[in-house]
Formats: sequence, C-alpha cells, structure tokens
Amino acid sequence: MTVDLVVRNGTVVTPAGRSADAGIAIDGETIVAVGQSDQLPTADREIDAEGNVIVPGIVDCHIHNREPGLEYKEDWESATRAAAAGGVTTVVGMPNTDPIIDRPEHLQLKFDRGEASAHVDFQSYVVVTSDNLSLIPDLDEAGALGYKIFLGSTVGDVPPPTDGEILEAMELIEGTGKRLGFHEENGEIVDHYTTQFKAAGKNEPIDFAHSRPVIAEREAIERMLTFAEETGAKVHMYHVSSGSGAEAVARGKDRGIDVTAETCPHYLWFTEDVLREKGNVARIQPPIRDADQRDRLWTALQSGAIDCIATDHAPHTDEEKLVDDPFGNTWDAISGFVGLETEVPALLTFVDQGRLTLEEWVYHHATRPAQVWGMYPQKGSLQVGTDADFTIVDPEHEWTLEDRHTLHSKNCVTPFEGETFTGKATTTVVRGEVVYQDGSVVGESGFGTRVDV
Repeated sequence: MTVDLVVRNGTVVTPAGRSADAGIAIDGETIVAVGQSDQLPTADREIDAEGNVIVPGIVDCHIHNREPGLEYKEDWESATRAAAAGGVTTVVGMPNTDPIIDRPEHLQLKFDRGEASAHVDFQSYVVVTSDNLSLIPDLDEAGALGYKIFLGSTVGDVPPPTDGEILEAMELIEGTGKRLGFHEENGEIVDHYTTQFKAAGKNEPIDFAHSRPVIAEREAIERMLTFAEETGAKVHMYHVSSGSGAEAVARGKDRGIDVTAETCPHYLWFTEDVLREKGNVARIQPPIRDADQRDRLWTALQSGAIDCIATDHAPHTDEEKLVDDPFGNTWDAISGFVGLETEVPALLTFVDQGRLTLEEWVYHHATRPAQVWGMYPQKGSLQVGTDADFTIVDPEHEWTLEDRHTLHSKNCVTPFEGETFTGKATTTVVRGEVVYQDGSVVGESGFGTRVDV
C-alpha cells in the first residue's frame, strides 16, 4: 500500500501519552495509520520529523479575524496565514464584526469569506443580543459552532441582553444542544469605575486594568453559573483572567453545572507589571492581573478548572494602540493584541519550565477545545479516520521575538515582542496538506474550509 504522505522519525504526543520514533500516514485528507516509523507504509511524499514532536493540530477557539467589515485590522486570509505560521490548524472567529454575526445571513457571509481566503480550517460563533432571541434556532440550523453574549463593554460596543433575556436565551440554546459562552465582566461595575477613574484623571495603562477589577469577572461568572444551573444550558467562560474567576468555575463544576472555561497565554505569562513596562500595547479586556491572581490561575489550570487555552487574538492598528505613545492617555487606546504566532511558543516554554507536560499542553490546546465545541474527534485528535491535522514542533528551539513585524497578521502589536521562548512550530498540516514549513506559509489561500458541526 502506498499513501499520499508519511511523517516519520518523530515523537507522537497525545493526551494519552507519547511514542518515540513514530509517525503518521495520510491518504487524501485522512489519517490512515499512527505508529512506529518502520511500520508505516510507503508514500508518495515523506517528511522527516527529525526527532521533533508531532501533536494533534492546535485548535484556537477564540480569535478576532475582523471580517466582515473591519478588514483594515485583519481578515480571514491574514489571520489564518498567522495561524498556519503558528502551528494552528483550526480557528474560531468571534462575532463582533460589522455587521455583527447575529442572523443567519451574516453568519453565511462570514463562512463565505472564510471559504474564499482561509489557509486553515475555521468556524464562527454567533452573538446573542436583545434583538435576535427568536433567531437562536435558525442560527443553529445555519451551522454556528456556538453562541456568545457580551456581558459588559467590549470592542464593537455590542450591548448585553437583560438578565431575563439571558435566561430565555439559555432555555432556547439548551434545546439546540450547543454551548453558550460569555465575555464575563459585570458591565455596571466596569462602567462605574471607568467613569470614576476618568473623573479623577487616572489615565495610566495600569489604571485601565484597575478600572476592571477581579470582582467584575468573578461576579459575572457566578451569576451565569446560577442561570445555567436553573436552565440546564451548557456554558463557557471565555478568556478567564484571574484565579478568583477560575475558582468560581471550579465551584460550578463541583455543583454539576456543565461549564467549561478557557484562559490565554498572556494571563499565564505576564503580570499587570507589563502595563507599567510596555503600556497600552498590553491593554486588553479583561486585563492582565497581579502576581497573586496569576499564580492562582495557574493552580486552577493544573487542577482542571480551566479546560482550554486560546488567544483572544485581536489585531488593531498601531494608531489605535498608541504605539508611538504607549504611555499616553489609556482611555484613547483600544484593547487587544495578536497572539496566533506566540501561543505555541509560550505553551512550549511553560513545558520547558516544567509547568506543564507535553501531554497536558496537547490536552488544553488541541483535544479539549475540540471536545468543548463539538469538533472532536475530527479535530484535536490523531485517530485513524479523522482529519489529518497535526503540528510538528521543535520543543528545544530557543528564540526571541525581536521584531513583531515578522509576524503574519495584518497588524501585529503584541506585548510578546522582546520575549524569549523555548519551542516553536516547524510544520503545520491541515487535512493532509502542508500549509507551513521551513519558516514559510506554503498553503494556498482558500484551502481552509468550514468545520461541520
């Protein structure tokens, strides 16, 4: 038997363990064998993994690709080019675009744009507002991966539904079997302190962080858990930034609520001191927290309260981020920064530091996101018969992001500029097609396709 592609001489790692001198055989878009290198079939093309690590394709379940409507920041092509270069094989786009993804025709527009230009596979969430509760079943039929509610102020100013409307939405979404996620910050708390800080002339980047206190996140999580307990809805907490928030998620799990959660590399890597050191470049919401909250977040990740790692990849222009005046009036800056090309290096650095095992990294960054959002085992696994998505990484490659302009996003502001990593993706394969290799994106725009759910 001769197949299309075989990868040999790697260490295959899944959450279940690792196997040295192993590889993968692919025919068409599908994995047909996983095993020892000398047991794999011959192939029309072979890749020598050179002793590096082969893992299931990384799934980033939280990116802002900005298309439609905000393509000056980013679009499907540039976001998925960055994904391919970062070792990410599947991305999920957020709905705060222009128009917002709140009805079937807008979702279809987002899908169509992705089919035309994406380098890796993709999906999209839809937003729930006061105006589209009746469309929840239709959005399910249209193929949405899941639903999102913004509970407080966010980029795009998507107004939150009332608590009564959220309860109704949960009841409707529970009937679809899909999951509802939240930007979990109490908007009234945030608005109160923002107004107070502005009036007091507190205009530093660190003041922005303190205007969005941990209690705003924790309260929002606990309130949504109470609603989920009442309705039986499956819920998800995006970008949990604090140990306090993660501990609230853990209490919800202990109560039997079907709640999942994600955190981001920047919350695990930095403390709020980065706002004092790099200014508005590191401004994001929810904000990066102090050392105590970061340490408690790590404890929550290691104990199972946090399911997924995602980036909240959010490109903005240099002008919007006040790059030329990073310590300028923080209220004139915008929140968010890119992350698709630093997430794998950051997580591999944590592995090198002994904070995670390779198996734990794969679980949180590939397998579990696919499970949470209904894409497993087609995504996030290395099983025979599933999509041939995988990433080869060199876990020992030490490097520094010296120039953010080497990144592939349309805009590339990031606090990770100047940071040193141990580990990097060397090859990215999506459905049997090499899309990144030897430092170059080699896949064609438009190869990526929507993941069916």
